[in-house]
Amino acid sequence: MRRLMVRLRGDDGMTTAEYAVGMLAAVAFAGVLLKVLTSEAVQNALTTMIDRALK
Repeated sequence: MRRLMVRLRGDDGMTTAEYAVGMLAAVAFAGVLLKVLTSEAVQNALTTMIDRALK
């Protein structure tokens, strides 16, 4: 019984689960960022900003 309790209390594998959740969050953030940066409004704003900086 003691071995079972020790085994149930262990946190083996938690690092892998935390890594997986972190990766999912990073991929989701990258997807949102990609969508925003490829939108026409943001591209126009960036182009205008670069044109003003170069003049």
